[in-house]
Amino acid sequence: MLCRNDFGLIRDLIYQKSGIHFEEKKLYFVENRLKNRMEALNVDSAKEYYRFIKYQPSSEEMNLFLDLLTVNETYFFRNYPQLKSFAEEILPLIQKKKEMSLVKVLKIWSAACSTGEEPYTLAIILREMMPDFKAWNVQILATDISQKALGFARRGVYGKRALKDVPLSYREKYFTSQDDRYTISEEIRRVVRFGYLNLIDEAKMRTVTGVDVLFCRNVLIYFDEKSRKHVVNSFYDSLDNGGYIFLGHSESMSRISAAFKLVRLKNSFVYMKE
Repeated sequence: MLCRNDFGLIRDLIYQKSGIHFEEKKLYFVENRLKNRMEALNVDSAKEYYRFIKYQPSSEEMNLFLDLLTVNETYFFRNYPQLKSFAEEILPLIQKKKEMSLVKVLKIWSAACSTGEEPYTLAIILREMMPDFKAWNVQILATDISQKALGFARRGVYGKRALKDVPLSYREKYFTSQDDRYTISEEIRRVVRFGYLNLIDEAKMRTVTGVDVLFCRNVLIYFDEKSRKHVVNSFYDSLDNGGYIFLGHSESMSRISAAFKLVRLKNSFVYMKE
């Protein structure tokens, strides 16, 4: 049984390392995941596990614990209205701006990309919507805090459920199937670059620059107010002037930062760096 004092120690360490905040009502959720790692390591108490992950020279065990605590369930073409807005309204604006400056570089960032469905979806959309796709230097950066999820994403092999919203023509064009497993095509894979990134790591966040569109959907809800502001400020610095950020449908910038302009689109909304 995880007592409240031990929960507080572990919760604060998770927050310190990842920015993710677990309220006390999540005690049993954390406890169940904690038991999994304690059994694997043959550790007898929560305090002993806490000391182990706090003073372990590497972050390997903390990463394994975070893998169990973060929710990675997703699928291709999730939140279709938002993707439609990106494809039909935002993408043409960016293309026009880039073409006027004679710089055909398009940089998209999928922050908290989980098992890869989002960045691969974005790559498919770009391939379909840009007639001169091959004339552009298209870069999709896909980052996550879960090494396990990133490993899955790099393999690019998915089950039927992940493809439930993929149009049949896209499924036939961009996937090969075998025994109810679907592998993303090499053409799409080579556009996406996966990498580990902790969103509260200021130094690493500063290495991401010149982003035209940033997708960070259903992530900020896991942070407290302080961490949200910290992450959003880093996003602001990463975005190119006039760049856009898409959040989850239940998330809003209004209480986090006044540095972004809300832009209402036909099917959804987006925030723009002015």
